[in-house]
Amino acid sequence: MSSSPAPDALLGPADVRELAGALGVRPTKQRGQNFVIDANTVRRIVRTAGVRPDDVVVEVGPGLGSLTLALLEAADRVVAVEIDDVLAGALPATIAARMPQRADRFALVHSDAMHVSELPGPPPTALVANLPYNVAVPVLLHMLETFPSIERTLVMVQAEVADRLAAPPGSKVYGVPSVKANWYAEVKRAGSIGRTVFWPAPNVDSGLVSLVRRTEPIKTSASRREVFAVVDAAFAQRRKTLRAALAGWAGSAAAAETALNAAGVSPQARGEALTVEEFARIAENAGNAGNAETKEPGQQ
Repeated sequence: MSSSPAPDALLGPADVRELAGALGVRPTKQRGQNFVIDANTVRRIVRTAGVRPDDVVVEVGPGLGSLTLALLEAADRVVAVEIDDVLAGALPATIAARMPQRADRFALVHSDAMHVSELPGPPPTALVANLPYNVAVPVLLHMLETFPSIERTLVMVQAEVADRLAAPPGSKVYGVPSVKANWYAEVKRAGSIGRTVFWPAPNVDSGLVSLVRRTEPIKTSASRREVFAVVDAAFAQRRKTLRAALAGWAGSAAAAETALNAAGVSPQARGEALTVEEFARIAENAGNAGNAETKEPGQQ
């Protein structure tokens, strides 16, 4: 790498390895760490996300700062949430060194994203992140629930997870992540990312998923927890009919059938065929099924 300052403030392969070496950082599988080493890729992510000059972007898992720097070029403000002690400690200095004119528009939250309930500064308007593969869906759902001001989201996740998130009803990979993401947003695949832009190169391909928050929430008298409880129950035994799969949720198969009929959903249908609106109608009719389970479901 040349000793003279590069005109491009973004990180290239040599920069990433040099930073990691200086910090003694080895990417860990435990935290799903794969660092992006290609400036063109992070700029493409920012473009695909439609980041605007007035956006307040929250980034989860910034790592060494590859995407963070590209976001700072385009957004008004970037708030990065990083769990790793060493990476969190180093990132502000990287921003200050490579993009000093924007450093005052950057903030770091050193925390597990699943435990974040507030962020410094104005409410975020966008979420853009290369999410660690092992926690991508729970983190995504947590951020969408916790920060309703997030209008647009673009996440890079394992290709298989991207397919699940964007799957329509009736698809073989339509499931819990598909329905829960659709509760918040219109979801679609927004591109693919090859393995060679990462260090270390993962054993799987990656995909981009775009989520644009619904301008009007799902119209239902049921709460999110109540709807998600039905979703979890329906897919826990996805090969079974809803009459059978929802028996535990409703108290019995007969009670489940009553709730399904009241919701206008065939008891012989399977969860993979239902829209989020239909799941909401079933939850609304929990009273017809007796005492339905309404505790907070796991966000798998």
